Amino acid sequence: MIKVHELSKTYEYYEKKLGIKGSMKNIFNRKKLLKKAVKSLSFEIDNGEFVAFLGPNGSGKTTTMKMLSGILYPSSGNATVMGYIPWERKRAFKLGFSIVMGQKSQLWTDLPANEVLYFNKCIYEINDKAYNDTLNELTELLDVKHLLEIQVRRLSLGERMKMELVAALLHKPSLLLLDEPSIGLDLVSQIKIQEFLRYYNEINRTTILLTSHNIKDIETTCQRAIAINDGSLIYDGELSRINSINEEHKIVRIKAASVITEGLYTRYENSKKINDYSFEFRVPKIDVKTAIDSIMKLVEVEDLNIEDIPLEEGIKKLYEVNHH
Repeated sequence: MIKVHELSKTYEYYEKKLGIKGSMKNIFNRKKLLKKAVKSLSFEIDNGEFVAFLGPNGSGKTTTMKMLSGILYPSSGNATVMGYIPWERKRAFKLGFSIVMGQKSQLWTDLPANEVLYFNKCIYEINDKAYNDTLNELTELLDVKHLLEIQVRRLSLGERMKMELVAALLHKPSLLLLDEPSIGLDLVSQIKIQEFLRYYNEINRTTILLTSHNIKDIETTCQRAIAINDGSLIYDGELSRINSINEEHKIVRIKAASVITEGLYTRYENSKKINDYSFEFRVPKIDVKTAIDSIMKLVEVEDLNIEDIPLEEGIKKLYEVNHH
C-alpha cells in the first residue's frame, strides 16, 4: 500500500530582526536558514495494516503525512502510495485515499452536515444507492444520524470529528491517513472513535496510518508502530515490543495485611508507597519471582499485581535514547 524510500523534506525560511530597522536590513540582506523536517525516511506498509506513526512534536510526522497525501513535494527520495506517486496527484490516486487532520476541518461550518456530505458525494461521483447505504452505515456506527440536519458549527467537537470521519469514508477509500483525530475530545468521544476505527479496519481491511499523542488511541487500535525523531526513523516493529527494547521491566504492586514499614519498600529500586498498606516497585522481568518470594517471607501479602511498564514510558525513553 505504501512504499517510502529515502524520503526527505527540507524547508527554507529566513531570519527576521526585530523592529523597523531589522525589517529594512532584511530587504537587502536576508539570512536564509534550512530546516530538515524529514531525513532519508524509508518504510513499507501492507494492505489492511493499522499502523501508529509516532514522534514528538516537530519530529516530521505531519510533513511525512502531507507528502504521502500529495500535499507537499519532497526535497529528495521517492514514495508510492497505492502504486501512485502522491505528488503527481493523479485523479485515481485522489479517489483512493482520505486524510483527516484533527486540527483542520474539511467540513463547511455554515452548512448542515447532510449538505456537506452530499457535496462530497458529488465530488467523488458516488451513485445514489452506494451513497445512501454508506451514509446510513457510518452514521449508525458513529451514532450521529440524528445530527445530519444540524449546522456543522453547532456540533460539539466530538460530533464534528465523527462527521469528519463520515465525510472521509463516504467513497470507501483504500487508505485513511489520520493526524491527531482525537485532539481535544472528551473521554467518551475518544473511546467511540477508537472502537469505530478498530471495527472499520477489521471489517473493510482499510489501511490506516494514525498519528496521535493519545496513547489509548494507539494501544486500542494498532499492532505496529513506526516512530521517528528529528525527521529520522528510530523504530519500526510491533507496538508491544517498544518496552522490551529498553530492558523489559515489570511493575509489582503489593497490598499487605498489616501496615508496611519504610524499610520494607525502600529496599527495592524505584519503589513507591501508595498508602499505609500498599507499595509498588519495578524489577527486571527475569527477577520478578525472586523479588516476590523475598517479600512474602517478610510480610503477609493480601493482594499482588504484576503489570507491564506503561507504553508511554517506553515511547518516551525511545525518543530520549534516539534524540539527535
